[in-house]
Amino acid sequence: MGVMNRFMNYLGLQEEEEVVERERFSDTEDDAELETPSFESRKNQRGNNVVSIHSQKNVKVILYEPRSYDEAQEIADHLRSHRSVVVNLQRVRNDQAMRIIDFLSGTIYALSGSISKIGGNIFLCTPDTVEIEGAITEILTEDPDYNRMR
Repeated sequence: MGVMNRFMNYLGLQEEEEVVERERFSDTEDDAELETPSFESRKNQRGNNVVSIHSQKNVKVILYEPRSYDEAQEIADHLRSHRSVVVNLQRVRNDQAMRIIDFLSGTIYALSGSISKIGGNIFLCTPDTVEIEGAITEILTEDPDYNRMR
């Protein structure tokens, strides 16, 4: 029956039963435990809990240029691994590009990430661990001089 309880606990269908263990102490152990550790030993114990702020050194940004909708799953796998992905959709047909963006938007929503357009058919998809700040405006595309130069 223990396996069934663990399985139901894992699924969240049943609350875990709290097991309380009581220890028996002898009089000699009580005297030894009443002595408090010195300040120096407590100070050394606290020093072991130091965590580096720069612990995440291997941050990767993936550049991806899909050729078909089938490659959208690979992009989603990178996002699930907490990697930012720059997606260039210029080599995909417009209907395929829309399907890829729809799929990635659902993935981003599920992961609480964000998606931002950074150029013509180029998107930046980030997981929840990365924050996007600022915006890229498309003023240049409205400028007639810019369109003549292209």
